[in-house]
Amino acid sequence: MKLDFKFLKKYQKVIVHILVWTALFLLPYILALQVEDGGTRSELTRKILQLNSIMNILWAATFYLNTLIFVPRFLFQKKIFLFIIGNIIFFAGVVLFNRWLYGVLIIEQPYSLFNGITFNALFFLFFALIGTVFKSVSDRVRMESIAQERESENLKTELSFLRSQISPHFLFNVLNNIVALVRLKSEELEPTILKLSSLMQYMLYETDDDKVLLRSEVDYLHSYIDLQKLRFGDRLALNVDLKLKEDWHAIEPMLLIPFVENAFKHGTGLIKDPEIDISLQTLNNRLTFRVKNKYIEKDNAKDKVSGIGLVNVQRRLQLLYGKKHSLNFDKTNDWFTVTLELTFEP
Repeated sequence: MKLDFKFLKKYQKVIVHILVWTALFLLPYILALQVEDGGTRSELTRKILQLNSIMNILWAATFYLNTLIFVPRFLFQKKIFLFIIGNIIFFAGVVLFNRWLYGVLIIEQPYSLFNGITFNALFFLFFALIGTVFKSVSDRVRMESIAQERESENLKTELSFLRSQISPHFLFNVLNNIVALVRLKSEELEPTILKLSSLMQYMLYETDDDKVLLRSEVDYLHSYIDLQKLRFGDRLALNVDLKLKEDWHAIEPMLLIPFVENAFKHGTGLIKDPEIDISLQTLNNRLTFRVKNKYIEKDNAKDKVSGIGLVNVQRRLQLLYGKKHSLNFDKTNDWFTVTLELTFEP
């Protein structure tokens, strides 16, 4: 049984938060025991402790309100006015609640509004500042961690992607087909060589950039699919529909090809009447890419080489797009379907 380390980290964070707030809630009682002789509390001291204990809930609310709402939605978005107004309104509510609570618990002494505002302002500013700093630092650490992980992931996957995207077996078949075209003096020889040259050029040179134009990535898919057509001929029913209404978007290179290669690898071979459907469309800054192929269940162990390609692209998608993408696999009626949706920056 494997542990979910992400869940474990969240669980540990919750425990730390609970321990910190518990310590803060108990601190007034600990100090009161040390001040009074023999641990005996006066009635006024007991009521003040109750007041402070209840107010601690509002200080916790001040911390999390800034951490979860005011800082990310206002301060980070440079909406400074809304950030200040939001805190002022909440502080006014804190003072009003403190005034009401004071009247309920401590009737003997009149409530001083000036003292109430001054005293509570110190605590409010402290916890609001702590919440702001905590959110800023935690986000900075998280972003640096993601950047380091992204860089490490790119270094680890670069070689495996270059090796797995175009397998030696595929190149061997293409070269054999080229030899046959040479002997037949076929008119398909020149366009075949050009497609292979274009494919290799894209792999070796154009993928050095962090992003490429979507049209370049789709041209690469066309070249790859055309060479596969040459390889399989009429033995494979191939339906391709790549619609680029918005071809100006940028995408990480070689992000789509693993799904196509996987379809050709597992959607042919021993399958009767093999068929592969590939579709892509872009609309309203959103890409929808679908690859569908017939397949048969195998009793043997999972192909490790194939697994590397899909695992790598899943990891890359998670690091590069996060919640701006969805990737779904479906096996229904001897059909295997991959559906990828990406949201581009407008």
